[in-house]
Amino acid sequence: MEYLSAESPRPLAFSAAVRVGHMLYLSGQIGVDADQKLARGIKTETTEIMERIRRLLERNGSSINQVVKCTVMMADMSEWAAMNEVYITYFPKGRLPARSAFGTNGLALGARVEIECLAVVD
Repeated sequence: MEYLSAESPRPLAFSAAVRVGHMLYLSGQIGVDADQKLARGIKTETTEIMERIRRLLERNGSSINQVVKCTVMMADMSEWAAMNEVYITYFPKGRLPARSAFGTNGLALGARVEIECLAVVD
């Protein structure tokens, strides 16, 4: 097992990812910038999240194309369509990962959406 750190200027209470064999388990990502400031608006948050996921996957020997499962947590399910509009642009046509989604009454730093992923590592 390999525990991998987050791209954060301060220590966090979790690993950004854990690699077990050929699987990479990513912790939930929220739409914050390098200074840990939350992006504004559901589409901007989702874009920032997906870019963070892309970088984390690539830094650890995987890619968006190798994501097999995502879990999406949303503060307001009425924003689903707007989040999904951005989310699907990150995956190849016809190769969307399995996905679960649910609404919640609170996410870290007041985020509107949080996404975690599982990916294969070659």
